[in-house]
Amino acid sequence: MNEERNVAGIYIRVSTEDQVREGFSLGEQEEKLKQLCKYKDYKIYKVYKDAGISAKDMEHRPAFQQMLEDMRAGKINYIIAYKLDRVTRSVRDLEVLISDLETHHCYLVCDRDDFTSFYDKVFKSANL
Repeated sequence: MNEERNVAGIYIRVSTEDQVREGFSLGEQEEKLKQLCKYKDYKIYKVYKDAGISAKDMEHRPAFQQMLEDMRAGKINYIIAYKLDRVTRSVRDLEVLISDLETHHCYLVCDRDDFTSFYDKVFKSANL
């Protein structure tokens, strides 16, 4: 029998602009996401933090890149983020990420966004 594992990488990010505008700190994101993991019975592998870095692309975020490497190495099979805009603000990067997630049997869970609805609206309607 193949036991399903639920190992999460928590991804938190703020840019200076976001902290001023939204006031939702790294610590607050981390606490909320740890509570979510506990509720969903996910084992937390690691918390990945990018502080003061924009989500305009995926390449220039060291913690995000480390998380993707850990996903590809099979260390995590869930990526947990507070909102989708913490992960990326680029539709093109999101398309690449979704492909990578599917290849490595990993799931993206965004606490404050219904990612399934977003995926349906953006990608299915565009036949991507």
